[in-house]
Amino acid sequence: MKPESALKRFTAFLREKGLRLTQPRSDILMMAWSTHDHFTADQMVAWLTEMDGKASRATVYRTLSLLVEGGFLSSMDNGQGTLLYEHILGHAHHDHMVCLGCSRIIEFRSEEIESLQEELAARHQFQLVDHTLRLEGYCASCQRQRNDA
Repeated sequence: MKPESALKRFTAFLREKGLRLTQPRSDILMMAWSTHDHFTADQMVAWLTEMDGKASRATVYRTLSLLVEGGFLSSMDNGQGTLLYEHILGHAHHDHMVCLGCSRIIEFRSEEIESLQEELAARHQFQLVDHTLRLEGYCASCQRQRNDA
């Protein structure tokens, strides 16, 4: 989804909540859409500071929460207590493998896993709405380092 389209939808989402689109909120959404990497709130603060954005740390945290609530971003714990964000609106669902050594994130999609989840939900008469799958382990590089130690 193009950033301009996301901004229109975000404006409508904010209006429904009785909020307005401020310049800092707009800057945060546009910055989130400018990267395809996972990022932290602190990285967002740094990016905005670099571009002379006027968003406070509190505004960044509140806006990221709004973007997650509205389905614009997803958040995920990196396994070390830090929340990572990525924009998801207009992107296909995917899952993650997180390296416990270097925090590298590998995105993947498996039709077999998706089918199995749907089958299990049906078997338990459970209406599946959404899911998050995060596999934790060690990437090939970290495995080599652990074996060499």
